[in-house]
Amino acid sequence: MLKDLQLTLGALQPIAMHLQQTSALTHQQPTVMPLQPMTLSRQPTAMDLQPMITLLHKVKGLLPTVLSLNPSAKAQLPTAMGLNQSTSWLQPTGWELKHTLGLKDTNLMIEDQSYKMSPKAKRAKQNLIAEDKENEAIDYSVPIFTGREVSISGITDTEEERIKESAAYVAKRNLFATGEGVSVSKVAKSTSEEEHHEKKSRKVAIRESAERVALKKTLEETQAFHKKLNQDKLLHPPEFIIEPRSHTVWEKQNVKFHCSVAGWPAPRVTWYKNNVPINVQTHPGKYIIESRYGLHSLEISTCDFDDTAQYRASAMNVKGEISAYASLVVKRYKGEIDASLLYAGTVSMPLGLGVTPHGYASRFEISFVDKFDVAFGREGETMSLGCTVVISPDIKRFKPDIEWYRNGVLITPSKWVQMHWTGERASLTLTHANKEDEGLYTLRVVMGDYYEEYSSYVFVRDADAEIPGAPGAPLDVQCLDANKDYVIVSWKQPAVDGGNPILGYFIDRCEVGTTHWTQCNETPVKFARFPVTGLIEGRSYIFRVRAVNKAGISLPSRVSEPVAALDPADRARLRSHPSAPWTGQIIVTEEEPAEGVVPGPPTDLQVIEATKNYVVLSWKPPGQRGHEGIMYFVEKCIAGTEDWQRVNTEIPVKSPRFAVFDLAEGKSYCFRVRCCNSAGIGEPSEATEATVVDDKLDIPKAPGRIMPTRNTDTSVVVTWTEPPDAKELVGYYIESSVVGSGRWEPCNNNPVKGTRFICHGLVNGEKYIFRVRAVNAAGLSEFSQDSEPIEVQAAIGGGLLHAAPSPPYDIMVLESVRDSMALGWKQPKVTGGTEVTGYYVNYREVVDGVPGKWMEANIKAISERAYRIQNLKENMVYQFQVAAANLAGVGTPSLPSQPFKCEEWTIAVPGPPHDVTCIEVRKDSLVLLWKEPVYTGRSPIAGYYVDMKETEAKEEHWRSVNEKPLQKKFLKIGGLKEGVSYVFRVRATNQAGVGKPSDVTEPVVAETRPGTKEVVVDVDDNGVISLNFECDQMSPNSKFVWSKNYEPIEDDSRLNIDTKGGKSKATFKDLGEDDLGIYSCVVTDTDGVSSSLTIDEEEMKRLLALSHERKFPTVPLASELAVEILEKGEVRFWLQAEKLSGNAKANFVFNDKEIFNGEKYKMKVDQKTGLVEMIMDKLEDKDEGTYTFQLQDGKATNQSSLVLIGDVFKKLQDEADFQRKEWHRKQGPHFVDKLGWEVTDDCNVMLKCKVANIKKETNIIWYKDDREIMVDEEHDFKDGVCTLLISEFSKKDAGTYEVILKDDRGKDSSELKLKETAFADLMNEVCRRIALSATDLKIQSTAEGIRLYSYVTYYVEDLRVGWVHNDTQIRFTDRVKTGVTGEQIWLQINEPTPQDKGKYTMELFDGKTGHKKTVDLSGQAFDEAFAEFQRLKQAAIAEKNRARVLGGLPDVVTIQEGKALNLSCTVWGDPTPEVSWLKNEKSFVSDANCILKFESGKNVSFTISTVSTLDSGKYSIVVKNKYGTETSDVTVIVISVSGQTDTVQGQDQNNTSVSKKKKTTASKRKEGEKKDFIKPRVEEIIATEETPDPNEIPPVETEKGTKSNQQAAKMTDGKVAAAEMVPQPTETIILTCRTSLKIHHLLQLLRVGSRSPTNINGSV
Repeated sequence: MLKDLQLTLGALQPIAMHLQQTSALTHQQPTVMPLQPMTLSRQPTAMDLQPMITLLHKVKGLLPTVLSLNPSAKAQLPTAMGLNQSTSWLQPTGWELKHTLGLKDTNLMIEDQSYKMSPKAKRAKQNLIAEDKENEAIDYSVPIFTGREVSISGITDTEEERIKESAAYVAKRNLFATGEGVSVSKVAKSTSEEEHHEKKSRKVAIRESAERVALKKTLEETQAFHKKLNQDKLLHPPEFIIEPRSHTVWEKQNVKFHCSVAGWPAPRVTWYKNNVPINVQTHPGKYIIESRYGLHSLEISTCDFDDTAQYRASAMNVKGEISAYASLVVKRYKGEIDASLLYAGTVSMPLGLGVTPHGYASRFEISFVDKFDVAFGREGETMSLGCTVVISPDIKRFKPDIEWYRNGVLITPSKWVQMHWTGERASLTLTHANKEDEGLYTLRVVMGDYYEEYSSYVFVRDADAEIPGAPGAPLDVQCLDANKDYVIVSWKQPAVDGGNPILGYFIDRCEVGTTHWTQCNETPVKFARFPVTGLIEGRSYIFRVRAVNKAGISLPSRVSEPVAALDPADRARLRSHPSAPWTGQIIVTEEEPAEGVVPGPPTDLQVIEATKNYVVLSWKPPGQRGHEGIMYFVEKCIAGTEDWQRVNTEIPVKSPRFAVFDLAEGKSYCFRVRCCNSAGIGEPSEATEATVVDDKLDIPKAPGRIMPTRNTDTSVVVTWTEPPDAKELVGYYIESSVVGSGRWEPCNNNPVKGTRFICHGLVNGEKYIFRVRAVNAAGLSEFSQDSEPIEVQAAIGGGLLHAAPSPPYDIMVLESVRDSMALGWKQPKVTGGTEVTGYYVNYREVVDGVPGKWMEANIKAISERAYRIQNLKENMVYQFQVAAANLAGVGTPSLPSQPFKCEEWTIAVPGPPHDVTCIEVRKDSLVLLWKEPVYTGRSPIAGYYVDMKETEAKEEHWRSVNEKPLQKKFLKIGGLKEGVSYVFRVRATNQAGVGKPSDVTEPVVAETRPGTKEVVVDVDDNGVISLNFECDQMSPNSKFVWSKNYEPIEDDSRLNIDTKGGKSKATFKDLGEDDLGIYSCVVTDTDGVSSSLTIDEEEMKRLLALSHERKFPTVPLASELAVEILEKGEVRFWLQAEKLSGNAKANFVFNDKEIFNGEKYKMKVDQKTGLVEMIMDKLEDKDEGTYTFQLQDGKATNQSSLVLIGDVFKKLQDEADFQRKEWHRKQGPHFVDKLGWEVTDDCNVMLKCKVANIKKETNIIWYKDDREIMVDEEHDFKDGVCTLLISEFSKKDAGTYEVILKDDRGKDSSELKLKETAFADLMNEVCRRIALSATDLKIQSTAEGIRLYSYVTYYVEDLRVGWVHNDTQIRFTDRVKTGVTGEQIWLQINEPTPQDKGKYTMELFDGKTGHKKTVDLSGQAFDEAFAEFQRLKQAAIAEKNRARVLGGLPDVVTIQEGKALNLSCTVWGDPTPEVSWLKNEKSFVSDANCILKFESGKNVSFTISTVSTLDSGKYSIVVKNKYGTETSDVTVIVISVSGQTDTVQGQDQNNTSVSKKKKTTASKRKEGEKKDFIKPRVEEIIATEETPDPNEIPPVETEKGTKSNQQAAKMTDGKVAAAEMVPQPTETIILTCRTSLKIHHLLQLLRVGSRSPTNINGSV
């Protein structure tokens, strides 16, 4: 048993961790369980010490050595090593254990651990730097690890050693990432320590000694290794803190380059000179390379001219390589200098005395010999590219820089790529080719300021699949987003799918330092990005991807670069911390736990990526989180619910990003995040918006317009257009197939960017077709349509032979300065069957007229027809010649030019423009182009003048085309005469004036050649706007050259030019204001075929409108959606398209829901007429809303909507109900036109209506104010019109009239209200008609004066009458009055005077309009009227004063015999008349029986006391004075009655009664007339007829008391009919009629109350 065993935990911990690491690297069960941190403020129990007990059992043989390394331990190990599980053997005598740090790593727990550690208290914030305290050793706590030697694909052999160290460090770093560590502080004890001695055998002693030595060696090696570890940094590539600086020194000086490099593992720095590694051993004493504490230097001793070069420092570790460049220029002094001035390190010389950095030559010509061609390889093979470089002049002191590029990216040496330069030949070797190595390789040779390049393509095909039919391996595996919880891995899909579609991809990971690959996903993923989770924080991983189809799984891809599972922020923080050495001692202290703070909710939570396999969330940590670290829980719920579920239920998320898996495809989810720490779990963040689990990135559509063109005899150039709406394109795969073979082969295995690719490796003479598909992360698009077949043949003339071009001509000097001259010339007239690729210029000196030797002015061909020759001698005379070159070779040089003197031009005006050409020649116009002068004079060019003349005209006939200078360098010249030849020239001008003219153009004939075509603008069915030009005169090498404003189109972002055969199309990508201008197209190698088209703002608007119409075609509508009500009350919705095809269809939508043909909706589409309609039987309340007709006719669509809501719907519904009722009404007798009125020519009112559907049984009934109007005649419905005539319409006829039609089929009614406004309108019309019926004014004289009168049809009170005398309104008085008598309207002027003469006007106003009648009462008219008035006045006086019988005598008296008869009457006259009586025409005087009396001059009486039959007879009273005589007759009839003695008493009463009776009767009659007017209805009519005497004169209506009336009465005989109207209480009227009367006429008139009985045919 061990007693008082005192152990140092700091000594045991490294052993445990070392053994644990060894077990982890070998994938075995840990031999030693790691010591867990303990918090002990009491005596340890067996449970607490269980880990230590287990450790002691494992390493009991090493304990003596461990204790010997800790001299403070006094206890000794027992011989038998019998360990007791009790705590007594571990009682410390001088030690105290305390816990300072702590989270445990669950990944390192042993599987058979059957117990759990006690709960841990909250820990304080970790302090890496602490202050010194007494009796405490403060330092870093670093456990010791050791790595294993492993082999990982993709890492250089020279770095395998560093991987061992890195693997150990990564495992060690896990402890620091979680803050684990233990330190021990020693507390002094006053008590003495006891020593225990045991005897040991020699065997045991030797064994323990050997173990001690081995352990000591292990610890020393580990400590030595950890001294090199940077404990606060993770693996990261090297980077230069300080880059080397360039130097310029004199010969024999020393120079030193310095640089500082950071990185982990520590980078290895290699120095290069002109890309050749510097070997110190091969140049002893020349170079000194030092590396101390991250500072690296290269010192070059005693520099000479050969040391002028570019030096490169290359730093490399497992994470990558980086280079920094610096130049050294060694200058040499040509003159004599004091050698004492030259000493190492310093020099004092005048500046500017050295040579150029590139030696004695001003430039270098670099050419390539034995060039590498297009190379083809296969994955896994070794490929080599090489090229011999020839540099002229060859200066040994200068070494070129050799650079290799792949797809424009500089290549650096690595395990996969090796580069070599022998001084003459540059080579590049791919030691293990992969598809990532495929691309365009470029060799660049740099010599000072000059460089040349050569490029060729390298193709790498897939290696043979292990499983037949398996797809090719994915490529370009990269790690995008790395953090503590996951790493997003991306890759590119392979071009070869093995003949079966790729089902998905498997992602594998491998921890750096191991060879064990783990598959990350159980099911294949199709999306080319995938977040890999389950990583251990702080460890580094590499990844690879495998493709799978139904045949099997592909070979794995090339592995990715290593990536660490650590947040970028943490990585930056760890890099910023300084390192500290390892002390080997672990210090354990105990601190009071700090009070924790519950963190707040995270912020800015959002979904940064979503596919159908996963969703990636990102958020920001909360502001409130305390001093300790936080972790996160992610929750999800289905959108629209609050059922939140925790995604990571067991392990919290450490990073503020997380990938969520296991989501249902197609569903919408919301997410939120909670923070947590030791204090608890915080509140959740705000939930995200609903996210649909689906791929947000769609698979691209197929590319279009595949266009192959010839290139070489084994290659073809393929171009295409980008697919529409393409997003995040990775590139394109191109495939080729021999026509008829049906077998497709990939042309590239690494997706190419751009829309052009050269397919190599084709068979000459074969015909191929091509297809392309696009690639993005979502997958590969469908293949494009196959291209047209093309035969593989060289592009130069299709195999035809060509000649070199003819010589250029007309060489002229464009500018001359002291040491250079700029030349210009015209292109060759014969190009040799192909276009000219460049020009070569030669020059020679002419001294005293003797030409010298030709010298080359340029080595590299120039493409422009202008060139400046440098380094000429001032005032020297030169001649020049130019040779043109094409693909067939260099042509014959031109003839020598005239001599030109090289001298400084001092003229102020500009030089001549050059390269003047004519294009677009037509019969009346052409376009002239030129280039600006090389020599601009003393001020900038202000413009140009264009001159022209006919070719045969003399020089004085030159005339300027433009009056003002042109700013542009082209001009369209019009007004040419067809068939006339012209020449042109151009002059430039500036402030100083107009310069020399350019060379004259070649003669140009103004003509439009047969077959000339123009540029045509077109808008296709997809709305694409393009310019199209055709040419049928092309040669095999002709090309279409497009320009804008006659400048070459270099920016292809606005236009896409596509040429096929003899057609070229320039397609606008997005036509806008930037595209306005003149677009021209010239076909090269033709006889001037060219054309142009101008797009101005108006044309642009037209094209855009047409494009929109084509891109989004619409079905043109003749009429929009409308609604109407049909006859039966049905509702018809309809629209009409201008034209529909037979395939057109329509959808009917109501309130965003489609409706279909059925019982309620009757739908019809007539393609012939374009009519689309829908009929509804009835419009209900639920039918309120929006109706939409959607039309589709092929691609064209259109729709039209109609909103029926609110008042609009209500009105339509009411109208539909009304029409429905109308239809039912019209099934029986009904009114076509409702009851209305019209005024007849007789000024009567006729009520009329038009009826239909009438038959014999149909009855018509009229009502006024709900009282039936009796009509005695049946209506015959002639012409379908019903009428009711109302004569002499007046106010009494106002009311509501109704007419009803009815029979067995139904009835209909129509009502007309003639009240208020309606009545006023009618009366206005009646009055107007009455006014129009008025006769002309007439003059009538009366006894009272003069009367002016006019007759109307009849008079109503509403007709207002006014009178005007001499334009003055007449004021009515007793003398001048107006009135109406019957139909006569009159103005009475009593006692007229001369002032009454003049013009009189009668004004009739009908309520709206006035009507006038005029008469002139003056002159003879007045005199005659006034004379007649005087006459009538005298007659009236006589009539007034004549004797007369006023009344009292009856006409007939019947009396019985024996009665008394008393008759009396009153007479009047002035003077008093004489009275006499006659009996039977004989004079009669008073006697006893008959007493005649005349009293008071007026009362006359006649009395017979007893009448007898003899008294019968005719008695007449005659009254007479000077003015006249009047006789009144009375017939007395005495009836003989035998025996009757009664007498008549009271004659006076009788007389009186008779008189009163007559008066009463007359009064009653008047009242009856008035009553009939108000209430025309009569209960009973009793009439008696009396046949009139033939000799009787019919009565005439005249004014009462007129003379004519009296004369008419005298003319009547004794047979006079008597009539009495005595109204009875029963309203019975007794009439005695003089003439016959139709009773029914009387009844009709009495019913309507429209006329007086006096108006019937006769007198009543």
